[in-house]
Formats: sequence, structure tokens, C-alpha cells
Amino acid sequence: MLVAELIANRQFQLTERPIEDPAPGEIQVRVKAVGICGSDLHSYSEGAVGDTPCAYPMVLGHEPAGVVVKTGPGVTGWQPGDRAALEPAVYCYHCEFCLSGHHNVCSNIRFLSTPGIPGFFREFVNLPAVNLFGIPAHLSLELATVVEPLAVAMHSMRFARIQLGETVAVFGAGPIGLLTIACVKAAGAGRIWAIDPLPHRRELARHMGADVTLDPSQIDDAKQIMADTGQRGVDCAIDCAAKEDTTNAAIRASRNAGRVVLTGIHSAAMVPFEVSPMRRKELAVLNVRRSNDEAHAALHLLLDKMDLFAPLVTHTRPLSDIAEAFRLNETYQDGIGKLVIA
Repeated sequence: MLVAELIANRQFQLTERPIEDPAPGEIQVRVKAVGICGSDLHSYSEGAVGDTPCAYPMVLGHEPAGVVVKTGPGVTGWQPGDRAALEPAVYCYHCEFCLSGHHNVCSNIRFLSTPGIPGFFREFVNLPAVNLFGIPAHLSLELATVVEPLAVAMHSMRFARIQLGETVAVFGAGPIGLLTIACVKAAGAGRIWAIDPLPHRRELARHMGADVTLDPSQIDDAKQIMADTGQRGVDCAIDCAAKEDTTNAAIRASRNAGRVVLTGIHSAAMVPFEVSPMRRKELAVLNVRRSNDEAHAALHLLLDKMDLFAPLVTHTRPLSDIAEAFRLNETYQDGIGKLVIA
């Protein structure tokens, strides 16, 4: 099978690798579409995701969809040709955290696309049957790649706890930020601010449900939000950007006793943190780790609101052009929203 391996910063190589038959309980899938995630870009351009360095060669990609090729012994209910969105995390289901319902922090988690565990930028993969979610014929495989990041955005709602009519600021209108805006809107937020320096992303943010968009390169976003709310601040600020000062801007834009949710991944392992306004306001600062059993709900929401989510997928490129695809994504060229390798 053809595999795209990251071999150094901003360098891919295409190579051929064998694929074994699926083991008992597994399904072999032909990977037909994989979205490029922000964490993939961290690995590509920085050689790490936070404090976790890349281990070359490695295979990125964890927003996949594909078609069943064959099933392993003991698998029922799936046939060759079935279409599915794919869950990239394989859990042990018996550690302390799995047993308490915190599968996303499983002690023995195998997350495909991390060092030593190949991801989905390849032609075939074997997965446990539980990691497949059947999709109908009217949902394109390209749009089905949104299931994984949408599940992350939905997981963040557990911490955001948006109440009907509340005010929310979302920092960053990349794919995760845009999906978060959609979830915030669905939760019943009364007014939503979206903050992003790119005009096409601010336009997409309005499509997803933002009431106000701000360009942080032209205005002090936190001061503007405070002014817009009569110096009260928003009930919840969600940092989906993790760029430079976005976390501190979220702190400054929040009301007293408000909530700050950290969804984005900072490039640095240590970042400056404005503790004084956080302390004075008695803010709850909450961190998001991927998703936790939200994939089914994400697929249901995607199918229910396909017209809302469809504009997010703006570009596709074949696996053979993955290097060009990452260059395009890193530089935010051509009005890019979500780029899918398909």
C-alpha cells in the first residue's frame, strides 16, 4: 500500500508498505479521505505537538473515512463496500480511566498518528470493529472526515456548559473553532463573538453562527468584547487558536466567575499565563483532551445539518500531493477552510 511518511520538518516521502490481514475483531478499511488537523500541522512544521516530539518516520492523519475491504474472524454486521467514518483512538477498556468513563485519557491508549503508531495518510488500515461508524450514501467521504474534529468540539461543550442565552467568545476560526461555534450556537448561546485574523475564516464563522467577528490584528479583541458587553465580559471564552496571546485574551474577555475552555494546542510546552485577572475573576479554566464517546452524536449532528457543515471542506488533494497540501494549509492560502486528502 502507498504510505505518506513525515521524515523531517516539512518533508514527506511516499513509500510502499505491506498490510496484513485483519486480526480477529478487526476490519480492514481502504482509507478514502483524511482531513488535515491543526495538530498534524504542529508535527509538520514544528517537529512536535506540545512537549511530544515526532519520531521519524511517522504517519500522520487522524480524521479519516473509508470503505470496508475485508473483515477479520468474529466480525459481523459489516460487508466489503460498506462506508464508514473511523475513530482513531483505540482504548484498553479496562484501566481505571476507561472504567470511570474517561476513555480519552486511557492509560493504554493507542492514538493512530502519534509517534510509533501510524495514522491514516495511507491506503489501508486495520481497526477494531468498534472504531467504525457506518455512514449513509448521501454523506460524502470527504465531509465524513468532519466527524472526528466535530466530536472534539462537542466534547468541549461538556466543559463550556453553555446555558440558553449566554454570551460566548471563540478565539480562532480554524476548523475546530468553526465547529465549536456551531456547537455553541446549537447549545443556545445568545451572542457569539468569533476572533480570527483571516477574512475568509471570519466569513465562515458567520456562516456557522457567529454574531460578531473581530480581527485581532486590527483591534484589541478582549477590550472590544468588554466594551460590547458593558464591561461585564462573556460567560464563556473558548480558546481554539492557542496562538501567542489568545489564552490571555480569553481570560481578559471573560466575566467574573466565568469559564475559560482551552481546546487549541499551544506550540510551546510553557506559555505565559495572566494569573492576576484569572484570580480576581475566580475563573474556571478547563482543558479539553480530544473527545470521549462523542463520535455517534457528532455523526448525527453532521447528518442533521449537512448544509451548515459542508462549506468547511474547501479543498481536496490526492495522497500523492500531500506535501503540496500541507504547504497550502500551513500558509492559509486560497481561502482554505478544511483540506482533505482524498
